[in-house]
Amino acid sequence: MPANNSISASPVIKSARTATLLIFLVCGIGISSWAPMVPFVKTNLGLSEANLGIVLLSLGAGAILTMPFTSLFINQYGSRKVSLVAAVVIALMLPLLLIAGSAFSLATALFVFGAAIGTIDVAMNAHAIVVQNSYGRPIMSAFHGMFSLGGLVGSIGLGFLIKYGLSPTVAAISISVLLLLIAITQYSRLLPHTKESRVDTFKFTLPTGPVLRLGLMCFVLFLAEGALLDWSAVFLQFSRGFDPSLSGIGFASFSVAMAAMRLTGDKIVHRLGTRKVVVLGTLMAAAGYFMAVLLPYSYAALIGFTFIGLGAANAVPVFFTAAGRISGIPAAVALPAVTTLGYAGQLAGPALIGFIAEFSSLPVALGFVGILLLLVSISYSAQPE
Repeated sequence: MPANNSISASPVIKSARTATLLIFLVCGIGISSWAPMVPFVKTNLGLSEANLGIVLLSLGAGAILTMPFTSLFINQYGSRKVSLVAAVVIALMLPLLLIAGSAFSLATALFVFGAAIGTIDVAMNAHAIVVQNSYGRPIMSAFHGMFSLGGLVGSIGLGFLIKYGLSPTVAAISISVLLLLIAITQYSRLLPHTKESRVDTFKFTLPTGPVLRLGLMCFVLFLAEGALLDWSAVFLQFSRGFDPSLSGIGFASFSVAMAAMRLTGDKIVHRLGTRKVVVLGTLMAAAGYFMAVLLPYSYAALIGFTFIGLGAANAVPVFFTAAGRISGIPAAVALPAVTTLGYAGQLAGPALIGFIAEFSSLPVALGFVGILLLLVSISYSAQPE
């Protein structure tokens, strides 16, 4: 223990912790800035809900197809270089999402943007693990809390800039400049490649039994989060009459609630236990969806999105932990399968909601997500703790 305490007091490690927190912030701001852009893109390109849903597949596809290869880049170049390159690509792509002149060009830009998001997601988490191991105590919740805080800054910040006179494109460029400044100034403070452990190459196999059950529950939770990222601004603008500059406030409400819960997540799980955290959390998230779509009031939607953030925040970390502890199944087999199914939810979710909305309405489509969350609550309550 003395060695750990000594290391944790090192200025280099403390500086690396701060820099890693800011890289998580970059990722959160980058992806959440897309949320208030969606209504502008939908209107500019004249896309229906179904067509928009198909285009939105590109973001998740870029992330999922890139993530398996990111560990190879990290092994070769180190997570700080990979994080920097991904952050630069995210910043450069943001304005291009708004100026895309066709559905195809938007889908292409979203694919590259999603690939950068998936890359930085893996790289920053790999770096965070190295920093945590050197720090001498658990600090992962703070990193993920900073990502959620970035979700608040990005979704509200872009709308704020538009509200006060900037065009959407100039507002996006301003966010891009901020991301570049953070990433470039923090690069030298991240740990160099020589101090990193090589990232394990995980083996993937088709999930069955408990792995499949956990994976499907992750699928729903990722879908629920992706639904708010891609559709909350559209819902608030076209179903609840929000001004376009304020339509990002829904995802912001979700993000700040999730950030608050993740920053205290370790204590909550320790006190309540995993069963209560998942069962009560998914019930709260489902209630949030139902409140948002069934009550025809703007404030009800915002309260509902807040409930979703509070309820869903700590379920996925519980699922990942449980996947690594399944009896008789190595973590190197279970974790990649569960993670892949989870991100598949983020990939398929926007398109699924778009198709349901096309044949019924967007409130009905979002209400369907609430039903799926109820099923997760019931399923997990039947599992041994």
